[in-house]
Amino acid sequence: MDVEWKDGFEIKVKIENGATIISANREGLLSLAAQLSALANAENGEHIHYDEYNSLENGSTELIIERIGEKA
Repeated sequence: MDVEWKDGFEIKVKIENGATIISANREGLLSLAAQLSALANAENGEHIHYDEYNSLENGSTELIIERIGEKA
């Protein structure tokens, strides 16, 4: 799956009081939207893995978003 990033994107993920918070600038939100759209059309089990070494700001919590099958 091709991953598309808009120039200047910033995305941070943190867990606070049991809630996952995703903070992003405009470019980050557009990048996430494009990637989620691509993932929606991917095969079951495909996923996108984000961490501070791959796309997220330093200090971010690891985030994995996985495509699952349709409910019967």
